[in-house]
Order: sequence, then C-alpha cells, then structure tokens
Amino acid sequence: MAEVLSPVGERASVRPVEVALLASVFVVAACGLVYELAAGTLASYLLGDSILQFSTVIGTYLFAMGVGSYLSRFFERQLVAHFLRIELLVGLVGGLMPAALFALQSLSGGSFRFALYLLVLAVGVLVGLEIPLVMRLLRRHNRHEGGGLGHLVSQVLTFDYLGALAVAIAFPLLLVPHLGLIRTGAFFGLLNAAVAVWALLLFRGELRRFAAHALACALTIAALLAAFVAADAVTTWAEDRFYADHVLYSETSAYQRVVVTASKQGVRLFLNGNLQFHSRDEYRYHEALVHPAMAAHGAPKNVLVLGGGDGMAAREILKYASVERVTLVELDPHMTQLFSTQPLLRQLNADSLLSPKLKVVNADAFAWLEQNTDSFDVIVADFPDPTNFSIGKLYTASFYRLIDQHLNASGFAVVQTTSPLIARKSFWTVATTIEAAGLGTAPYHAHVPSFGEWGFILASRRPFRMPTALPEGLRFLSVADLPTLFNFPLDMARVTTQVNRLSNQVLVQTFEDEWGRVHQ
Repeated sequence: MAEVLSPVGERASVRPVEVALLASVFVVAACGLVYELAAGTLASYLLGDSILQFSTVIGTYLFAMGVGSYLSRFFERQLVAHFLRIELLVGLVGGLMPAALFALQSLSGGSFRFALYLLVLAVGVLVGLEIPLVMRLLRRHNRHEGGGLGHLVSQVLTFDYLGALAVAIAFPLLLVPHLGLIRTGAFFGLLNAAVAVWALLLFRGELRRFAAHALACALTIAALLAAFVAADAVTTWAEDRFYADHVLYSETSAYQRVVVTASKQGVRLFLNGNLQFHSRDEYRYHEALVHPAMAAHGAPKNVLVLGGGDGMAAREILKYASVERVTLVELDPHMTQLFSTQPLLRQLNADSLLSPKLKVVNADAFAWLEQNTDSFDVIVADFPDPTNFSIGKLYTASFYRLIDQHLNASGFAVVQTTSPLIARKSFWTVATTIEAAGLGTAPYHAHVPSFGEWGFILASRRPFRMPTALPEGLRFLSVADLPTLFNFPLDMARVTTQVNRLSNQVLVQTFEDEWGRVHQ
C-alpha cells in the first residue's frame, strides 16, 4: 500500500477503497456538470436567450442539489446500496436527458419548459445526494486514519472541483463538437454506471441482493449504450418532427445548432431552431441586403461581409465587376465548410465561397475588427437577430464605431435589422444606435414571405443617393422600385428609442419582448 504524510506528520497508508472513492468523486462531479451544461445548452438552442436559459437552469439545478444534500441525512443504513442505486439513477436520468429533450422538442414552449425543469430538478436532487454519501463512506472507511473531518472534506472538495474543471474545458472544445449532446450525455451516464459497477464489486460483501443490483447495472448500461449508438437516429427523428421537413444536415458546433432541411417547397437553414433563409424567397432578402449599398457606392472594390457564412450575400456582391476582393468573417467554421462543400448548398450560393476573389476568416467579428486595420468600400453585416447578449454586442454603439473605423470615406455599411412591423422598437433602436456611433442612416424594408416585412439600415458618412443602375439578372429589385423600400407606413414609422450599448444591451430585452408577444 502507498504511504502519504498525514496532516500531523505521521505516515498513513492510502487504502484502495479511499482511492476508489476519491476517484468516484471526480467522476461524479464531471458527470453532474455535464448534465447541467447539456440542459442549459439545449434550452438556449430551443428556447433562445442563452443567458436567461443558462441562469434559470443553473439556478434550478443548484437548488435541487441543495434539496438532495438535505435529503441525504435520511439515508442511514445500507449506504453502499443507496449510493449504487443513486449512481444508476443519475446515469440513467442524466445520461438520457439530452435524448429525451431532443425527442420532446416538438412540444409547445410551455410543455417543453415543464419537461426541461422537471428533468433538471430530478438530476439535481440525485447529484445532491451523491457527494454526502461518498463522504460518509469515506469517513466510515477512514475511521482509523489520521486527518479528521476537515481533511476528509478538503479531499472530497478538491476532487469535486477538479472534475468540474475538466468538464468545463472539455464540454465546449471536445465533447459537443465531436460527440454531440446526445452521445455526450450517454457517455457520462455510462461513467456514472461504471461507478455503480465499481461499488458493486468493491463492496459486494456488504450488499444484500447482489444479483438484483448486478441486473440493474446491466440494464442501465444497456439503455445508455443503446442511446449512444442510436444518437443520430434519435436526433434525425426528433428534428424531422420539429422542422416538418426532411433534415439534410444537422450538427452542433461549438457555437450553435446548424440544421438544413429540404422539401418540395425548397431548402431551409435553421440556426438554434431559428429560420435563417428559405430558398424559395431568400433572393428577396439578399438582394435587398446587398444591392442598395453596393449600387450607391458605384464601383466598390474591397468589400467586407460580417456573418453571412451561407455565402448568399457574397453571391450578390460578386455580381459587380468592380469587386476585386471580398473578406467574409464568419464565427462558425462549420457554416462556411458546409456551404462550400455540399453540392445543393453550393448551387444556392453559386459557389461564391469558392471564388478566388473571396477570403474566408473564421473569427469573432467584434474581435476581428478590433485587431484588423483594413478599410472597405462596403461592409455588409448579416448577423442573426439579437436573441442573446453574445449576438447583441454586434448591434451596439461600440460595434458600429468599429465599423465606422473600417469604412472608407465614401463607403456604405448595411445591417440586417429584424422586422420593423413586428419588432418596431427593436428596429429603430438599431437606427438610433448607429447614429450614436456618428454615422448617418437610411432605413428601408422589404417583404420576404418567409419572414414577413423585414428591415435593413444603410450607414455612411456621406448622404445616401438612390442608385440609378443595378446589376442585370436580379429577380426582386429594380431601379424604379427602389424608392418604395425607403418609405415607411404609419405602423412602421420611427419611434423614440434608447441607444444599445455594451453596458446595457437594451436591444436584447426589447427584441425578446416584441417577438415573444408574437409566439404567445
């Protein structure tokens, strides 16, 4: 047996039981945090507003852990049997939770939330029971060793925090990108089951009904292995039901859930469950986004696209013979890889991402603008809507000041800006924010059937003048109809709004309030 110095300077042997129990603390902590992160991630994917979802999931989970810790006092006898059963339940409920939530995602928002928080409460209570039982088992097997309760608590908490640290790093960088949420949950459920098997073998002399416990372990492992193997089938089945169309491609990247569907009506792209385009009318959106700014400039040579990883905006930009270079800054490499390799999607963007004029940079747009010194004739900001603070920062005065710094004196920037009809206050908040950054604005809107009335804002240092020419072959815009885009009826007319700053992010809450009323 190995020997270590006890806190009082005496040699104390480290027994195999103690090593195994401390190792189980590490595994238990890692598994518990994975279930918490998986629930928060799925909630943010399917319900939006990641900060709200993570905050409420974590709060509920910690509360449930407190309840579990309190209930552990009532477990006085057969500690090993109780610990084994709890490990199996944690592994089963926590490990299958991502698969269950994916399967339930077609439920309405209220029903899904109920299922989500019910599962989080169940897992939290079970995880809260684990550590107190491990500590009592450790204390029971260390009664004749030095160190006392303080030493025991420090050991347990050290391994608990180390397990949490390991998972906190691995979850976004390794587990989700390579395994996906369902396999990640099932894998860590198997780790919980492995701890139960270890307890079964190590303490077999103390367990009553050994055969029943062994059967429970085997059945739990079988269920988790089945979930691990069938992860793709579960995801496909759930997403086919949720999106109503056949899912061509789906993947969870480090940044978002990317889903592409196809039907007789066309191809659709969803990010975190939110529709980004429909192939039947995306030309309306992208022509409106790109051409007023490009044509107003006259002869743009150097163009920057922020977001737009699908290549549709780049497709429209490349219709101008004057363009010499396009830089596309997209956070998620999965997006640019998908739309530059899949034949159907390459057809939609006319192979724009493979153009020798275009350079793809996978980076955060905010950070890239801070570090880069290039200037551009036209800047196109094609970001998702500001559903959370990480995206909302791309709609702040600080961000628009960065755009101003990279815009040539005669250049134009354009920002997609949600619906001025449904989210009227949100739309005009963006206009107010751009103006606070020192740029002039020219708001306009276009009707895109998949989205309804949609808004855009031109920003520049020089006055915007209506273009007198557009590229040939456009399907939506014409020189004669352009002025109508800049006229706003009374129900979309300007309202007084605040500036969206990094320090307040008022736009995120405003956006959630306005769009939330639509889905009620």
